[in-house]
Amino acid sequence: MANKHILLLHAGGDSKRVPWANPMGKAFLPLPYLAGDNPDGPVPLLFDHILAISSSARQAFKNQGGIFIMTGDVLPCFDASNLVLPDDAACIVTVPTTLDVAANHGVVVAAKDGTDGENYSLCLVDNLLQKPTVHELVEGQAIRDDGRALLDTGIISARGKAWQELVRLAYSSSHVMIKELITGRKEMSLYEDLVAAWVPSRHEWLRTRPFGMELIAALGKHRMFSFCSYDFSFLHFGTSAEVLDHLAGSYSGLVGRRHMSSIPETTACDIAATAVILSSKISAGVSVGEDSLVYDSSLSGRIRIGSQCIVVGVNIHELHGNRSQIISTSSYFTLPDRHCLWEVPLVNSVERVMVYCGLHDNPKVSMKKDGTFCGKPWRNVLEHLKIQDTDLWSSTNEDNCLWNAKLFPVMSLPETLKVGMWLMGSTCDLDGKVASLWKESRRISLEELHRSIDYHQLCVNSSKHQADLATNIAKACMTYGLLGRNLFQLCEEMLQKENSCVEVCNELLSLCPSHGDQYSGVLPQSRRYQVKMDLLTASGDLSTAAIVEDKVWASIASETASAIKYGSKEPSSDSKCSSNGNLHPKKAIVELPVRVDFVGGWSDTPPWSLERPGCVLNMAIRLEGNLPVGAMIETTMDHLGVLIEDDAGRNVCIDDLSSITSPFKENDSFRLVKSALIVTGVLNHERLSKLGLNIRTWANVPRGSGLGTSSILAAAVVKGLFQLIEGDESDATVARAVLVVEQVMGTGGGWQDQIGGLYPGIKCTQSFPGQPLRLHVVPLLASPQLIQELQQRLLVVFTGQVRLAHRVLQKVVTRYLRRDSLLISSIKRLAELAKIGREALMNGEIDELGGIMSEAWRLHQELDPFCSNKLVDELFTFADPYCCGYKLVGAGGGGFALMLGKNLNSAKELRQALENSATFDVKVYNWNVAMTP
Repeated sequence: MANKHILLLHAGGDSKRVPWANPMGKAFLPLPYLAGDNPDGPVPLLFDHILAISSSARQAFKNQGGIFIMTGDVLPCFDASNLVLPDDAACIVTVPTTLDVAANHGVVVAAKDGTDGENYSLCLVDNLLQKPTVHELVEGQAIRDDGRALLDTGIISARGKAWQELVRLAYSSSHVMIKELITGRKEMSLYEDLVAAWVPSRHEWLRTRPFGMELIAALGKHRMFSFCSYDFSFLHFGTSAEVLDHLAGSYSGLVGRRHMSSIPETTACDIAATAVILSSKISAGVSVGEDSLVYDSSLSGRIRIGSQCIVVGVNIHELHGNRSQIISTSSYFTLPDRHCLWEVPLVNSVERVMVYCGLHDNPKVSMKKDGTFCGKPWRNVLEHLKIQDTDLWSSTNEDNCLWNAKLFPVMSLPETLKVGMWLMGSTCDLDGKVASLWKESRRISLEELHRSIDYHQLCVNSSKHQADLATNIAKACMTYGLLGRNLFQLCEEMLQKENSCVEVCNELLSLCPSHGDQYSGVLPQSRRYQVKMDLLTASGDLSTAAIVEDKVWASIASETASAIKYGSKEPSSDSKCSSNGNLHPKKAIVELPVRVDFVGGWSDTPPWSLERPGCVLNMAIRLEGNLPVGAMIETTMDHLGVLIEDDAGRNVCIDDLSSITSPFKENDSFRLVKSALIVTGVLNHERLSKLGLNIRTWANVPRGSGLGTSSILAAAVVKGLFQLIEGDESDATVARAVLVVEQVMGTGGGWQDQIGGLYPGIKCTQSFPGQPLRLHVVPLLASPQLIQELQQRLLVVFTGQVRLAHRVLQKVVTRYLRRDSLLISSIKRLAELAKIGREALMNGEIDELGGIMSEAWRLHQELDPFCSNKLVDELFTFADPYCCGYKLVGAGGGGFALMLGKNLNSAKELRQALENSATFDVKVYNWNVAMTP
């Protein structure tokens, strides 16, 4: 345990102030921040965001074990990867806040001296105050010079020896002490006791506590620090109103307002644009007001949901036929503005209870202290409903409140809705029938409900509901043919309903063939096959899915070939190409630079570049003064056929040219040259029957460099072959031909690598889909001063890690074919950054290029979480103080890294530090911009 990284999440108690979250717990309430990036996946929960933040905090623990404690009703918005944790100590995260906020939370009193960083300070903790008054803040010296106090965010860590002491405490014989700490404690919590043990000023108080001396002995030798972040937003989800505020306030731009939901056209219902509808089915005739939240519900009939309402887990269906209608055409159900409504299954009961209250009701506040129900004081409620205290509470005492009021009847849904509107004050009860129905029913309080929830049934119902929603969305996609949704993720949701998933998938599969001709202009064949493969996988037919997967990649190759001049279709063995050029005995030598990409990669890769615009900013470079990639091709009278050699000493002589056919085996060392022979048409040249070919290739860079070596080598071979047959050897023609070569090879790949090697200098290249695919290469008109500064500040470093792009490319392409929204938005951003980067360099703003590189590196890690590794992370952490930006070139996973120094001196210091480092076995290359091919 002492070497582990532990997340301890304090999930809270019975959620009295957010009672509709009581069944799920506040940590699992829906929070659709960034949900628009993934509309077909599960609805993001508060827990998902907490987990993401805490995961990035692991970097701060480095090689020491530790615990990271967070609270389940707070979203701390800050970059946890920049957290600074002192060795062998505890640390509490704080943020400066106003005194009115501090008075309702914990306050940390920090020492005046400490360490100051750019966005933080690190100081020892002198004291802790809990919900202090202003007088207590002054007396405790908690008010800072700027008039604010340090808020206890609930985030605490213990690292190294401090964490080991906690582990020893847990494993000691003090089980009785732990039990006493956890149970039966009202005035203080375990959290406060443990924190107090690290703060010397609290030791006198702690000695009066049960087992206080043991705590001081175990933890008191390690101090607690305060990490004060100046770039921190504290989003508290302590009340229902706060939940809506965080969805409609300054973060509203991040909120996905329609997620995994079925909503009819606007002419059949009235859904406010600002309403948030999550995992819900809304039928015609339903109205939802502004800034309301509807989650995990099915609403049909004449239902009116007011503004600023919360509806969770509610199922109101309209029944037809001989059965009585729950919501008839002549009646309706209204949830007034600023109300909450939720429905819960009960243990050992077939009934579900529907619960409601006002948005601002605090169930903990007693009747005698201005407690409210549905926004009205209890006295007014009792008077309006004409009921007595004794109808709600068994006795009159100070603790009578909404939490323990026997309000909510367990009865059939039609009766529940009728009674609910009466209790909320939406309807009158002139004849007293509704009041009689309510009084005669079995009723429970929120407190009793908390102990009676059937959690298993709640989860089963929710899973079934979401599976049904996913099924209906998938059917709609297949029926209408555009297939713009992520069928793979919808299948994942459908699998929650195990019994019918296979049947549904088979039904969807039956629709697949019908779209081929009808939507050929908007539905690429590769996408169609990918959908079919996902459905087969979900239905369990893995063998057929594997066959269809081969068709996916074959379709991409075919679509790529049809989008440019050269096709990948192999000529028949007896056909002979006529050529304007003749195969004269001659030699062609082509030498090319390698490329480093600043930003934009992945937007050049088919099928993205065949369907959407792409943009890449990259640069051709020489390494150690040389052009490292090349090919020599010559005709010979010494033999017939083709002799191929590479720089590893491998060679092959192919006498039967008809044997050069695709697909090639993955371990075929010469498939690149063979593919180039097919694509250029040299194999069918009539004079090749009289002459032989010698082809030698070399690439003087480390294997798996990420410098685009394979594509640039293909460009050298293609260009040399075109020279021999006196074909079109222009850079534009060669670049397009290489795109097909890579598809014939079976490796895939885009256009940016060959563009990077064929065209000199720095360039921004855009692609435009169509027939044919158009590439627009715009050289950067850089001043000599800019080139010189870039060459001095940019380090090109081989990490020593080998990376292979093929498998990574397959994963990314598959996600695109599935229409993964998060991936699509990331690649769009990469293409946008390429244009921004070009403008930055044109204006000589090299520092801005560093920030663009770092953002591109973060986006690459989203596209492929394995594009980095432990060594690369440690290398970039080591380089960070010297750099304004860094990234791996290419797809990542290893190979070369780019590190842009903050200035000339920083670049020199980083180079020296890397060359002298005993930790990193890396090589810093000398390089210069290849201004001519």
